[in-house]
Amino acid sequence: MQKSPGVKPATVFRFVLCITLLVVASSLVINRTSSQSKVPETIVLAKEAKLGQVTFNHMKHAMEKRSPDGTKQIACVDCHHTAQPAAEAVKHPPHKTAWPADRTTTLTMELLDKDANALGAVCTDCHARADQKPKLLPEIPSVKFEGSAEPTVMTNQQAFHHSCGTCHDEAVKARPNLDPAPPGSKKCTVCHKKAAA
Repeated sequence: MQKSPGVKPATVFRFVLCITLLVVASSLVINRTSSQSKVPETIVLAKEAKLGQVTFNHMKHAMEKRSPDGTKQIACVDCHHTAQPAAEAVKHPPHKTAWPADRTTTLTMELLDKDANALGAVCTDCHARADQKPKLLPEIPSVKFEGSAEPTVMTNQQAFHHSCGTCHDEAVKARPNLDPAPPGSKKCTVCHKKAAA
């Protein structure tokens, strides 16, 4: 009978150490990937609106060519206007706010993939409901629009209606034969849907 050579303890230790390091490294990669912020596919807005809530397909607006003329994607900062340096925000009236105020980056999908905190603030942090104080500002911002005698308090409702309605109206004007046409600012119940009883 032949003796089989024994496995050396050092070899076993190296093997176990190698497997342990692979498991730890894999779990770190998986944890990092799963903890990153993902762009939501849909967002429910206006949950307390009298006309009903709005189910907004965020992914389609972010990924498809949904600019008013239909030639390009909507940039993140077209809606998330505070997610860019203040010097850039002021180039797109009436926006003039960056959050945080010393922001140096402009929000993009790529930046959000790298930094889950790249968004900075969500709409309701500044554009609160009419009966609430904003989280990040001392009061709800006001904007004086061209042709308007008085400033408009940009509540949550006003901000969404202005942003969404203006873009949809521009799309209808730029592409009158678009089928289906996006709902214009006067077609409330196309977006607002009351929950089934």
